[in-house]
Amino acid sequence: MSTLQSAINGPSDAVALIVPSKPTPLVVTYKDLLVEVLSFQQKLAAIGITHGSSVSIATVNSYEFIVSFLAASWQRGIAAPLNPAYKQEEFEFYIEDIKSAVVLVPKGAYQKGAPAVKAAQKFNAAIAECYWDDQKKEVALDVKELGQLKGKGQQPLLKPQPEDIALVLHTSGTTSRPKVVPLSHRNLTRTMRNIQQTYQLTAADRTMLVMPLFHVHGLLCGLLAPLLAGGSMVVPTKFSATEFWQDFITHNANWYTAVPTIHQILLKHPTPNPLPKIRFIRSCSSPLSPTVFHALEKTYSAPVLEAYAMTEAAHQMTSNPLPPAKRKPGTVGIGQGVEVVILDDAGHKVPQGTEGEISIRGENVTSGYLNNPEANKSAFTASGYFRTGDQGKLDEDGYVVITGRIKELINKGGEKISPIELDNVLTRNPAVSEAVSFAIPDEMYGQDIGVAIVLKPGQKLSDEDVKKWVGDKLAKFKIPKKVYFTDVMPKTATGKIQRRIVAETMQKKEGRAKL
Repeated sequence: MSTLQSAINGPSDAVALIVPSKPTPLVVTYKDLLVEVLSFQQKLAAIGITHGSSVSIATVNSYEFIVSFLAASWQRGIAAPLNPAYKQEEFEFYIEDIKSAVVLVPKGAYQKGAPAVKAAQKFNAAIAECYWDDQKKEVALDVKELGQLKGKGQQPLLKPQPEDIALVLHTSGTTSRPKVVPLSHRNLTRTMRNIQQTYQLTAADRTMLVMPLFHVHGLLCGLLAPLLAGGSMVVPTKFSATEFWQDFITHNANWYTAVPTIHQILLKHPTPNPLPKIRFIRSCSSPLSPTVFHALEKTYSAPVLEAYAMTEAAHQMTSNPLPPAKRKPGTVGIGQGVEVVILDDAGHKVPQGTEGEISIRGENVTSGYLNNPEANKSAFTASGYFRTGDQGKLDEDGYVVITGRIKELINKGGEKISPIELDNVLTRNPAVSEAVSFAIPDEMYGQDIGVAIVLKPGQKLSDEDVKKWVGDKLAKFKIPKKVYFTDVMPKTATGKIQRRIVAETMQKKEGRAKL
């Protein structure tokens, strides 16, 4: 059960995945899936993919993505999913950084000279179009250029080992060059088991997979954990708020996992009537405000379970549990198959209720960043805990409360201010749709508080209204100095809000406005 080959558990005739398409959706059984992955593994071996070969996948969520990802890992290769919307320069960075042997692109990308194709050519990676061939009823591997694989020839079919690197992903690089996170079959299968146990997933469960598969959230919780449980998934090519509930209901899904941004978008769209039976809604990858938590539970009559995850932990570390256990808005729950501690700067555990750095240990955690001894030295303690970079505490029930990224805490003249606390207060204002707090330079205090706010349609607020709202609820020193009103909050491709990017965007806009 410790490799991606041995951790697919559905009965052969049971549905594994459904790709919505008109007029007829693609319905794939577990038998179909296993046969197709083995066939694709043979195709990869035939062009020279072997142990340690990096296989970059630059396609949207699709059957071909799932098949090629699993096949690469079965062949002891390293799957390297990439955002298909990257520009050429971004593809070049990732393809060079992980030394891609082959880059898989959608049908027609080669003739168009797509950014991924040009980037692959620059570094002599093989290029192959990968797509579902409806006539042959198979996932095609149409090799356009062999590149560095030329002359490699047919390789033997391999069987993956638990310690093989199955997946590499890059950290988001909020403060520096993105770091490469290698995740082994053992790391991945441990997280899959943890997720299955947290949410008691069974063959009866079917999820709507709306998170992109180039991100650890969609890959582990949306795809791999359901396959371990023998369950199934609905896989649209991308998230569409107008089609979400239609697909959810048509294909009998009963749960989904997403970032808070997606939850908020769904809340702005009409609620299905009658409401489908939703077993639970999971939120992860970004803080969920208590306001949105309560709105989701009220609107969809389902328990909302906030979880906490990192790429370095092969996704999930903690989660609020299913009823009848307690779920607590404003917390990310308890460790799920992962040891969670709060450490001080010296690496010692702090008393319960005291803030420090959230740190973890478990079979799901990466053994270390690739080719980055300095980062590994600072990321791991002598006793083997991984330092997450997040500040937080354990509450009276042992639930983890995140108070902010340590590097994102606002240090106003020595007073440390949690941006998450401010965000939660601001989003409680009935006129506010989204709010993000961050540090801005200040001559007197070193740093002061800036907030970016998106108002709900038809609502109005002034700077003074915002400051008064905060001042009525928090200490005076937490009142923001600058309020930036914006129509759109800058987000990553997965819908995650990064404070640094928001701060830079708002201050640049202000700078241009002054010119």
